[in-house]
Parts: sequence; C-alpha cells; structure tokens
Amino acid sequence: MLIIVDSTLRDGEQSAGLAFSTGEKIQVGKLLDALGVDVIEAGIPAMGRVEQEAISALIHAGLRAEVTSWNRMHPADIKASLECGIRLLHLSAPVSDIHLEHKLRCSRSWVLGQMREMVAFAQSSGCRVSVGAEDASRADPAFLRAYALAAEEVGVERLRLCDTLGILDPFKTYEMVRSVVEWVNIDVEIHAHNDFGMAAANTLAALRAGARAASVTVNGIGERAGNAGLQEVIRAARQFFGLKRGYDANIMDQLQSLVRALSYREFPEVKEAIRCQTPVRW
Repeated sequence: MLIIVDSTLRDGEQSAGLAFSTGEKIQVGKLLDALGVDVIEAGIPAMGRVEQEAISALIHAGLRAEVTSWNRMHPADIKASLECGIRLLHLSAPVSDIHLEHKLRCSRSWVLGQMREMVAFAQSSGCRVSVGAEDASRADPAFLRAYALAAEEVGVERLRLCDTLGILDPFKTYEMVRSVVEWVNIDVEIHAHNDFGMAAANTLAALRAGARAASVTVNGIGERAGNAGLQEVIRAARQFFGLKRGYDANIMDQLQSLVRALSYREFPEVKEAIRCQTPVRW
C-alpha cells in the first residue's frame, strides 16, 4: 500500500517568497485530508510561535490524516513539536560527508549518536518517529547503511531518503532505494527534488525499488525547482503500479487551484492534462 506524505505546508512553503497563514494552512490541510492523503507534514515548529499555532490548529482540526512536523536532531525542536501536540514526529539529519563537514561541522559517529538519543527522547515523550537522511544521494553508501540500520535499531517506523539537491536520475534512485530496502525491515520513503525535472520519475523509480512512501507537494511546489507533484505521482502510481485507492479528481482540482492562488504560481499549461483528462475518481 502506498503511503502519501504531503509536504506542501512544509517543503512547499520553502518556495521563494511563500508563507502560508494559519487559515491558509487549514484550508489546504482540509482539502488534503478530503482527498485522502495519509500524512500531512504541516511545518517546522522551531520556526517560532506563529508556525506553532498554525500546526496546533491543524492538529485540532479533526482531520483523518496524521499531522507530522519536520525537526532537526535537537531537543528544542522536539519540545516545540510536543507543545503543538505532535504525535508523529519527523527527525532529520544530513548523511553526506560534505553536509556533515560544512553544515553541521560534525563527525559521522556524532550523527549516529545524536540520532539514537533524539529518537529515544521523542519516543519517551509519547511520539512515534520517522527519520530523514538528508542528502542521501551524495552519501557514502557504507554510512547510509549504518544510518539506516541505526534507525531500524532504535525503532523508527519510516526512513526518508532525501535527494536534497535533486541530482538523481531514475536509475540511480532505483539502485539507492533498492539497497536500503534490502538493508532494513522498516518502511522507506522517497523525498525527491525537481532540479533536473525528474522528481516524479525518481519517485516512481523508488516505489518500483520497494519504497512504500512518497513525499510530494501539490503542484510540485517547493524549494528551488520544487518537488514531486502530488497529482503526477498519484496518477502515475495508479497507471503503472495498480494503485487501487480512489482519489476524487474534483477535490484534486480544488487543491490545485487553491495552492496555485495562494502561492502566486501558475500551473504550467503542459501539466493541465493531469487534471482535465482525469476521470472523476482516480
């Protein structure tokens, strides 16, 4: 079964010049829930009070979908999420040497130790945890394996592999994800960026390789060139992988239009086939 993790309200909001209000986040969240996505990544509580209030409001909006937050491997981030009422918490850390050296200025062993400690802290506070491997596409496979095994050992329920710079192609994506799926017995999630226009294709390659979760955004909005588009991934998964779950195309159309208006970004005309050639239920 495919798990759809929608990050419109987190990574989508990292588009240049975009900031959703609390009311806008609730509007988008309710439509995502009505569509049937499994997880809504609502934001980053460590950003401050306004973000925390928006996430808390979404948690208390009576949604069926689970609401999660994005956090660094830091106690203050976890505490901010807990104060919002988060119960499914995402912790993320870089796994490539270039990020470890120049972004965190730390060692591989420190990251492994910090991940174990922060996961335990979140779990002891009553949270279920997913863990992200930032810049996994540039990581040493040996260290990526160590990170994945450590995540499994401490009991996380899902491991997110991030192509942070959008440098993968579908073939390399398949190889990376297939390796990780063979290393661990936990759900693997793919988070692709669209710098070379292949985010959706890379997401499908990851699903073919055994990933069970796809991180997507409405209209593909996101940092730099954006992310894998929710519409494209769902439609393609139904066409190529036999996804049976139905998605209401009318709700998808409302989502598409709402996010287009809120983000001040036109949906490319070439993409319109995703909407107008779709039957009422996908």
